[in-house]
Amino acid sequence: MIEKYDLHCHSTASDGVLSPTTLVQRAHEQGVTVLALTDHDTTAGYEEAEIAASKANITLLAGIELSASWQGKTFHIVGLGINPDYAPLHDATRHLQVIRLERAEQIAAKLEKKRIPGALDAVMKSAGDSMITRTHFADFLVSQNHVSSQQEAFDRYLAKGKPAYVATVWAELDLAVNWITQSGGIAVLAHPLRYKLTANWMKRVLTAFTQAGGQGIEVVTGRCNADEIKLAAKYANDFELTGSVGSDFHSPANPWVELGRLAPLPANIKPVWELFGQKALSI
Repeated sequence: MIEKYDLHCHSTASDGVLSPTTLVQRAHEQGVTVLALTDHDTTAGYEEAEIAASKANITLLAGIELSASWQGKTFHIVGLGINPDYAPLHDATRHLQVIRLERAEQIAAKLEKKRIPGALDAVMKSAGDSMITRTHFADFLVSQNHVSSQQEAFDRYLAKGKPAYVATVWAELDLAVNWITQSGGIAVLAHPLRYKLTANWMKRVLTAFTQAGGQGIEVVTGRCNADEIKLAAKYANDFELTGSVGSDFHSPANPWVELGRLAPLPANIKPVWELFGQKALSI
């Protein structure tokens, strides 16, 4: 059987719209055979997803997407095949939740100055026990008719340089990678071209990432084109990184991104899932 991989997606445990169960069911409907649930800074949805995956006959990888800081910039590191019960990683997610709450309070205060009250109460109610993300604020702004879409919310209020943007210091890059690798997982740099870095900056961060123990880079994402895949593949080859594929699916409302709807990984790139096989054989 030919496997169909999607190694980056989100549930209601962070800023996704679907519950872990519904997300797994949708992945199954889309033909995905190997799925990684990679919620932001939490593994809270994994147990529910695992039950659904066993019923759907999908291979589920425990995953996470950690926020990390390096040289004053924010990067997202996907952890694949982690141990959700690894104590240092569990403690880290609790600390990151505190950071996210503090950021949410600051974002809400900035929106209040723009005469948009009630944001904090609304996003906390919306998020519940899940990680609070800027997407929750975007949804709030849409619901209050301040903007017509999530993208407009970021463009007008939440993106860097906009009125409600809050610069946040996350865990250091090497520490985030270490939490993943020490838990038995594989660290993958998520959506590398989304950071809009120069080639020199990208080489610097990839050098730091590989030196910290990073082993993969997302070569194929949900909205990349052929030129972007080619560039990401070049970075993978230049730094001897395996290639990953992930839709970064959040919501069925986005027609451009769907679970499992991904271009093939270039033939000259070693797939990250080969590391899973090596790891399994070594146990």
